[in-house]
Amino acid sequence: MKVLILAGGLGSRLSEETVLKPKPMVEIGGHPILWHIMKCYSYYGFNDFIILTGYKSHVIKDYFVNYYQQYSDITVDMATNTVTIHKTRQEPWKVTMLYTGQNTMTGGRIKKAQEYINNEPFLLTYGDGVSDLNIADTVRAHEKSGKLISMTAVKPSGRFGALTIDASNSITSFVEKPKGDGAWINGGFFVCQPEVMNYISNDESEIFERAPLEKLAQEHQLEAYKYEGFWQPMDTLKDKMYLTNLWMSGKAPWKKWD
Repeated sequence: MKVLILAGGLGSRLSEETVLKPKPMVEIGGHPILWHIMKCYSYYGFNDFIILTGYKSHVIKDYFVNYYQQYSDITVDMATNTVTIHKTRQEPWKVTMLYTGQNTMTGGRIKKAQEYINNEPFLLTYGDGVSDLNIADTVRAHEKSGKLISMTAVKPSGRFGALTIDASNSITSFVEKPKGDGAWINGGFFVCQPEVMNYISNDESEIFERAPLEKLAQEHQLEAYKYEGFWQPMDTLKDKMYLTNLWMSGKAPWKKWD
């Protein structure tokens, strides 16, 4: 099952960092948050990634092209113009990077990956948040639901959008970022059937969290996976410092790998 990661936005609320790099490349403890997200998926055996790039896409491409050099012990012999690699870290990842446009919205970016998912179910997330969520459990719950898409629903202090969920865990309405605290909101970890692509137009201005998810909710095809464990987006410099402090203290809840 492929993992689509939205990684093309401007990240304007984190401009202290994103003036030089795309938001998913902002580092937490010496590694881009994108790396942390991919390690979380990889822990559960999902290693085939499609990174949907846009703003400063070359930074992401350069990172993966030169990945083995960044995390290897090397000797550079300038007299002989040779490089010797002594020890390297390898990941079992296949990484496809799609340039989806500078100003393309989330729906437009996802739609551009349609030909790469081979009409198969896929996972979807944003490139700016981490969780200790058991991703394998979300897939199993999705398969049992029989719905076209499952969304991880989380319950933070109240800065984001709200879901209305009935007794059978079917999402009956989706409203992005209403006022008020304590509502279930979009946690950003999705499990999707390939038919979800049919709900997204070819318009690059299509916002996935608007018409596509609203229509899926109206048709009772949007399932909630309620989760009350650790979940933290990286929207501001304060968020970045919070995540960095957790990582440096050795108490990062999302780190399950060795």
